[in-house]
Amino acid sequence: MRFDVLTLFPEMFPGYLGQSLLRRAIDAGLVQVRLHNIRDWAVGPHAAVDDRPFGGGPGMVLKAEPVVEAVEAVQSAQQTPGHLVMLTPQGRRLDQPGVEVLAEKSHLIMLCGRYEGFDERVRKILEPDEISVGDYVLNGGEVGAMVLIDTCVRLVPGVLGDVESSQNDSFSGSNRHRIECSQYTRPRSYRGLEVPEILLSGNHEEIARWRAQESLDRTRRKRADLIEREDEINKNFG
Repeated sequence: MRFDVLTLFPEMFPGYLGQSLLRRAIDAGLVQVRLHNIRDWAVGPHAAVDDRPFGGGPGMVLKAEPVVEAVEAVQSAQQTPGHLVMLTPQGRRLDQPGVEVLAEKSHLIMLCGRYEGFDERVRKILEPDEISVGDYVLNGGEVGAMVLIDTCVRLVPGVLGDVESSQNDSFSGSNRHRIECSQYTRPRSYRGLEVPEILLSGNHEEIARWRAQESLDRTRRKRADLIEREDEINKNFG
């Protein structure tokens, strides 16, 4: 899977790309990440990428010309155009089903905003898939792009050592409206807290039943809204 990231701050990414699972996926050739500085497409004596908004107001707005031309250049460099994503708080909120759809694409191009956002003509010309990683405002789209890469990479075949790891995650597979059950490892006892005996029994059928119930109980305690959402879906479409 290939990711092209268009940003004003590509220097934010090397540390993130050089660690852990993502680094191994890149080294193995399962994932490619290419960084592009939008400033490279700016023109004029000062190579400006932003300007004051027409009509007044605070802050600066990213100019249409360098952004549009940067995206078009990256798109034209590939035989098949990538799926263009704009990271913006105005976009649809990212969730696991949405991630699963995006992860099926072989090439994502991610457009990271800054300042007061993009000149509206960027949206009208490029018609990107607008995505928000949450109902809050970040300093720019770079952290959102990292979130999107992280969520998609887990679903690329061969990246995780155990394919069931992603299937058993919260919000995935049979856990679509559940959070993951409690997990334990050695030692069996720590500061008076014991590992549940069922997990030491070797009875895989009973362990699976316990984990399913534990997942449901934790969801009720911590994210009851997920249960309510599932009930609403079942009522409307069940």
